Amino acid sequence: MRDALQRAQVLMAQWDDELRRELPQGADIFDAHTHLGTDIDGMVGVYEDLERGMDKYGISRCFMFCLDEPDRHPGFRAGNDRTLEFAERAGGRMIPFVRLDLAEDPIGEATRVLDRGARGIKLHPRAQKFLLNDERLSPIFALAAERNVPILIHGGRGLPPIADDLARVADRYPEARLIVAHAGIADLAALADRLGGKAGVFFDTSVWSPLDLLGLYRLVGPEQVVYASDYPYGQQPASLLIALRTARLAQLDDQQVRGVLAGNANRIADGEPPLAPSAPKGIETFQQPMSLARIHQYLSMATPLLWTRQPDRIGVLGLALNACDDRANGHREELDQIRELLTAAQAMWLTLPEDGDERDRIAHTRATFRLIHLADIVAVTTPA
Repeated sequence: MRDALQRAQVLMAQWDDELRRELPQGADIFDAHTHLGTDIDGMVGVYEDLERGMDKYGISRCFMFCLDEPDRHPGFRAGNDRTLEFAERAGGRMIPFVRLDLAEDPIGEATRVLDRGARGIKLHPRAQKFLLNDERLSPIFALAAERNVPILIHGGRGLPPIADDLARVADRYPEARLIVAHAGIADLAALADRLGGKAGVFFDTSVWSPLDLLGLYRLVGPEQVVYASDYPYGQQPASLLIALRTARLAQLDDQQVRGVLAGNANRIADGEPPLAPSAPKGIETFQQPMSLARIHQYLSMATPLLWTRQPDRIGVLGLALNACDDRANGHREELDQIRELLTAAQAMWLTLPEDGDERDRIAHTRATFRLIHLADIVAVTTPA
């Protein structure tokens, strides 16, 4: 197990170097979606880890808020207080958002925490079990518009169609800045149709699949996209690499890439007027070498098995490794990179501990996933 982990760590360091080579020279980076605290699902965001990651990857600032904490009642008060303490400790680098529960005095809690220095609002309809047609959202948007602070709302898995209801409340309060998290994959096409082209509405890049970001770029202009990791769920270097490579594949120019990485979020954080969205630049038709398409398919099958800590009884990693032998369409360098990542991931998966400390098992599983995720990013973002 130790040898497999050491090999994984060496590979991660190599991909850190690859990311640095691909980033625009001297690019500023702003992470628009991070968490600190402890979630009821067991995930933990640690201040020191986030700070080290920001230093390591050149991230100048981030939006930061609490998780779905065990002590979230009443109204995330304890978690919001910790968020303010973290922000003070960070000296301006971690910009605090107040997290709200619509059922527990959201306006009172928002006012309390905004008065103490919070500079944004976080809403999570899946975790807090509300729909986007809930009239309790209107006073929150009104408060955000009045205070000139953004609202970041979960737009990822676990939601019904949300576009029409979210667009209605956003249209009612056009001065409220809105960030739809996870590229709005819960209702991507409809959200882009209803919210695309609207200055002051943004989508963040915190997704697993590069295909989701490629789908977003073909529907909204680059001025509406902000880089985000979703730390601690999203990890580096994959988080930055997926945002960067999909932006390049979508044919964004250097200035637009810099806008996605930091410029757009900096304007939100500094209370500046948003840029008028330009036309989408993404590709309409996605083309991929057959070998890389097969690898992506097998890795998509592997991911839920790993997340649920099941053994690879189907042998999907073996199928993906075998697909690396297909050199008919070239791409030898990328296929070799994928093979190296998946060989290390396979060794990690086989040594996944069944007993012992739960934190060690989580760390081992996440390290294995990071290797598979990098391999999938290479497979999807390699041009045909």
